[in-house]
Amino acid sequence: MQSSLYVSLSSQIALEKRLTTTASNVANMATAGYRAEEVKFAELVARSTRGEVAFVSPGTTGISRATGPITKTDSPLDVAIQGDAWLGISGPNGVTYTRDGRLTMDANGQLRTVTGRAVVDPGGGPVTLDPQAGPPTIGRDGSLTQNRQQVGALGLFTLEPQAKISRAADNAVASSLPGRPVQDFTRHGIVQGYVEGANVKPILEMTRLIAIQRAFESAATQTSEAENTLTGAIKTLGPQG
Repeated sequence: MQSSLYVSLSSQIALEKRLTTTASNVANMATAGYRAEEVKFAELVARSTRGEVAFVSPGTTGISRATGPITKTDSPLDVAIQGDAWLGISGPNGVTYTRDGRLTMDANGQLRTVTGRAVVDPGGGPVTLDPQAGPPTIGRDGSLTQNRQQVGALGLFTLEPQAKISRAADNAVASSLPGRPVQDFTRHGIVQGYVEGANVKPILEMTRLIAIQRAFESAATQTSEAENTLTGAIKTLGPQG
């Protein structure tokens, strides 16, 4: 089969993955704390008797750690994270991490995310407040104060640069390496009464989406032309009778 057909097919596969990722980013532009996905592509070179043919690999997907815009809400249970750190929450298989700081307090005083996941402290345990004492004051270090007494702390964690992070349930991520409780609150910290938005860049993603769609259509046209060329060659060079 012609190399051009393989090349155009590999391009379509890569573009389809990139299209799905970009569409997901666009759909979550308004999701608080959402981390955009990125696709990295590599070139594969196949050696043949006629030289080298370059193909596009399917690509690997990664989650961006860039920060999103901060919006003031004045809600005492809303928190935004400064620096490259994450709130710890209880996941189905252990602690997961999120930048979505829209917190709630249930009837028993336990702090939860808007999706119902329990927020954890630096030791990984649940965070429970006095539901009769009113909203807490939250310090930069995550300390929780009610009636001028510290009653707990939010778990703020950093993830190692080499850790592989993947999408988890409830707008969170899972890490291949456990998060480390933040000790230095000069670079990392919590701001009460604010919420971080998605780190998706709307104009860039919409432009990228249009470009990918056009590239996919072009690759599909190339595939069709390669197939027609191959079919024509078979008819022309095939046995005559």
